[in-house]
Amino acid sequence: MTHHQQSAFTVACQECSVDMEPDSANEVVDFYRRHRRQTGHDVVLTRADLEFEPPTADDLVTVIADLENRYENGVPIGIVAATMSERGFSVGETLDEIYEVRMTGALYEPRDDHLAAF
Repeated sequence: MTHHQQSAFTVACQECSVDMEPDSANEVVDFYRRHRRQTGHDVVLTRADLEFEPPTADDLVTVIADLENRYENGVPIGIVAATMSERGFSVGETLDEIYEVRMTGALYEPRDDHLAAF
């Protein structure tokens, strides 16, 4: 008897009917980037089993600041995308918002694909 361990995340492109179960939160972002580059489509998280109750704030900086208590050296962008998906944001919309907020200087990237708030 085999046991299939279900991934904590499922990402889907509704235009292509493609689903993926990444092994980690940041693989959600990697999948989005590859898929966007190849097709021009956005993707959505259809399942995100976070091990905690996500922050309830609406603005991105507050969400990231709240999540920083759980992660050393930055919050994985995939976790931010999973949290924002609870508010109806696609992965692409979340990354666009991250870019806009980073340009204001309110966020920085302590290491690749991890975010922290000033």
